[in-house]
Amino acid sequence: MRILVTGGAGFLGSHLIDRLMAQGHEVVCLDNFYTGTKRNILKWLDNPYFELIRHDITEPIRLEVDQIYHLACPASPVHYQYNPVKTIKTNVIGTMNMLGLAKRVKARFFLASTSEVYGDPDVHPQTEDYRGNVNCIGIRSCYDEGKRVAETLSFDYHRQNGVDIRVVRIFNTYGPRMLENDGRVVSNFIVQALRNEPLTIYGDGSQTRSFCYVSDLVEGFIRLMNSNEIGPMNLGNPGEYTILELAQKIQNMINPGAEIIFKPLPQDDPKQRQPDITRAKTWLGWEPTVPLDRGLELTIKDFRDRIEGSKQ
Repeated sequence: MRILVTGGAGFLGSHLIDRLMAQGHEVVCLDNFYTGTKRNILKWLDNPYFELIRHDITEPIRLEVDQIYHLACPASPVHYQYNPVKTIKTNVIGTMNMLGLAKRVKARFFLASTSEVYGDPDVHPQTEDYRGNVNCIGIRSCYDEGKRVAETLSFDYHRQNGVDIRVVRIFNTYGPRMLENDGRVVSNFIVQALRNEPLTIYGDGSQTRSFCYVSDLVEGFIRLMNSNEIGPMNLGNPGEYTILELAQKIQNMINPGAEIIFKPLPQDDPKQRQPDITRAKTWLGWEPTVPLDRGLELTIKDFRDRIEGSKQ
């Protein structure tokens, strides 16, 4: 098949492209390189079945493809809050452009939505039926509400125009190729520990997150895209850890002598996050297989190689 991946040079997109290329598909990667990097897709640049287009999805584009994986959007608070208007434009106008393309060429459309649609949840763990608790005027709303609108658009295009859609809600994902300045908790702790800096916890560290290794997530993507289910579907690891537990784990793996310091919690930071993955298990036979310790080992090795490489 000929498959378009928007945001394909990013952390998730590049891992997805690795899998699609290995399966023998023709892949078109679309990226404006706001948070993506050519380094992530370097090995495919000379491959005749791979095409890279530098393009911003807030502008329309005409392509012929069979499937569209729509991943383009900065996903860490540092990046999506840097230019919040651009973030919501990417989620709304960008998603409309990609749905319009899917409608024209009759491609199957896959939306990478997010657990952020649940906001700071008052239901635990979160099922797909839960409608969320989002501050629509807060500092995170450019992303949270942007993704909620992207889901709305997807279902409206499906109902009104018969577009074949798949919607996934991604919970915290980590792994090699995360940006060093990502601002997300796993990359923050790893970079701080490798640089002998204190590990910074926001709040008292009792807030929880669930961490899914990137290869597990990509497997879920491909299974949903090629199933008959529409979604929305939670994909994430139901293992729940406090931020303090995660900090101590990474501290012990890299630098047991590192200090842990506490700073105030940012506005609207969710207290609890844990996916209910009953749907994914039932519909796709999917559940995560990579334990946190193993995933962290692989991620730490990747960060160490990059940080030491940049010193040379």
